[in-house]
Amino acid sequence: MSVRSLADLLADVERGRTPEADGGLTILPQPSPRDAGVIAFTGHHVVFADLAPEWIRDRLPPDDLSAPLGPPFLQALAERTGRGIGTVDLLGLARPLGGPPPVPLEEITGTDHPRVARALGYRDGVRVWTCEGGLLTVGRGVAGRWEAAVEVEPGHRGRGLGRLLARSARHLVRDPVWAQIAPGNAASVRAFLAAGYLPVGAEVLFPAR
Repeated sequence: MSVRSLADLLADVERGRTPEADGGLTILPQPSPRDAGVIAFTGHHVVFADLAPEWIRDRLPPDDLSAPLGPPFLQALAERTGRGIGTVDLLGLARPLGGPPPVPLEEITGTDHPRVARALGYRDGVRVWTCEGGLLTVGRGVAGRWEAAVEVEPGHRGRGLGRLLARSARHLVRDPVWAQIAPGNAASVRAFLAAGYLPVGAEVLFPAR
């Protein structure tokens, strides 16, 4: 495939045009000094890192479709860039919705909540809303895409609040919204799927140390 930047590629995905499932590899420069990583789509991988394409290709067997998300390559990439290795997350994507959010929200500033601290490390322009038992953050993440994350307090779990918060992000942002979800967090996966987020791939980010 031929794209100039990760932002262009993600914009295509937002329009419903995912990379062709051709077993191929696309190598792109980092969209910012903060963001480097690997995205797996169906039958196609994207590596975005400021490294020589030859170095990347030399470490990926052409007959192994799983290699870009395999431990040997991820470790080599981390060592070469001097970065850490994040978790493999499910990538969800949802279109914006009109009208008010389905749960009453209060926007706050200056919070030291761990979820907010994490968001500030990965996103720009982070905004935070709370409701009884829950918290929602939205900000500009990888290549400027809108990303949402939710947190539900233990005493309020199992009642559908996570789904309502995930859906609320679609009412608060006028553009498509992305979510990075740990596959092992089955409750969160169910919440985002129920809120209308469609799985489009998997992603590993390499945070600066």
